[in-house]
Amino acid sequence: MTDWDLRKLRVLRALEEFGTVRATAEALRMTPSAVSQQLSSLSHQVGVALLEAHGRRVRLTDAAHVLLRHTDIVMAQLERAEAELDGFVRGEIGHVRVGAFATAIPSLVVPALHALRREYPGLTTKVHQADAAEVYDLLSAGEIDVGLSLAAQAPTAHDGRYDRRELLTDPLDVALPAHHRLASARALRLGDLSGEPWIYGASGPWRDITVSACAQAGFVPEQAHVASDWRAILDMVAAGLGVALIPRLAATGDTPGVSLRVPHSDQPRRHVVTAVRSGAGEHPRIAVVLRALADTAGGLGSSTVQHN
Repeated sequence: MTDWDLRKLRVLRALEEFGTVRATAEALRMTPSAVSQQLSSLSHQVGVALLEAHGRRVRLTDAAHVLLRHTDIVMAQLERAEAELDGFVRGEIGHVRVGAFATAIPSLVVPALHALRREYPGLTTKVHQADAAEVYDLLSAGEIDVGLSLAAQAPTAHDGRYDRRELLTDPLDVALPAHHRLASARALRLGDLSGEPWIYGASGPWRDITVSACAQAGFVPEQAHVASDWRAILDMVAAGLGVALIPRLAATGDTPGVSLRVPHSDQPRRHVVTAVRSGAGEHPRIAVVLRALADTAGGLGSSTVQHN
C-alpha cells in the first residue's frame, strides 16, 4: 500500500488551484524548485505521471484529477477526525480565525465575537478583512477557519473543498439625495431611476450586483461616478451627484442628506453565506462561532430598520 504524504497532496491541490508552479510556490511560501521536487516525488510514488507539458507551462493529467478527487475526500475526513479528537482533548477552547468582507464585520462578525467572549472565555479569535471572493483562497491556504462571503462569489456546487450555508438575506435599498424628486414618492420602483446618474464600483461583486439589479428592472444604469467605499458613495449621494444601491448591512445610522428607500416590488437582495473547509464545521470551536454568527444574523433579520 502506498505510504501517502499529505504535504505532497496539498502541493498538488495548490497547483490545480493556482495554475502555475511559480504561483503555487508563492502561495505555499516555497521555492519553485521545491514545488517541482515534491510533485516529481509524488508522481514517482504513485507510479503514474501527474503532470504534462503544455506550452511553456505544465498541466495536470487525468490521473492527477482522479487523485485530487480522492484527496478532497480524505482531507474532509481528516478534518472530521480532528474535530472529534478536539472534542475530547480541548472542548470549546482554542483559536478561530474569521475572514469576512467589509460590511459584514461591524454588523455580523463583531457582535458575534463579542458575545462569544462572554460565553467562552477560553476561545480566542482573529478577524481578517477580505473581499467576498478572497475568503475561499484564505480557507484553502489554511489562513482562516470561517469565511463570510456572498453566494454569488462561491465556487461551483461541485467543489467539494468547502461546506457552505446561507447566513442572511441582505436587502438592497436605494440611496437618493434628500431633495430628490422621488425621495418622498409613495411607491418607488427601481425602474423609476432608469434615467438617473448612478454611483458604483468599476469592477467586482458590487458592480455586478448593481448592473444585474438594474437589468432585471429593465434598464442599463448610467455610471456617473466610480466608487466602492460605502461612506464615499453615501457622501456623493448626499451631495446630489447621483443615486446608488446600498446593502442594508452597510446603511448603519442616519446619513444627513440621504433618503434610503425600499424599492417597491422589485427590491434586489444579496445572500450572505458562511464557508468552512469541508468537514471543519464539526470542530467544537468552529461550530460555536458558526452558531454565534447565525444567532447574530437572526437578530438582524428581525430588527433591521426599513427606510421609507
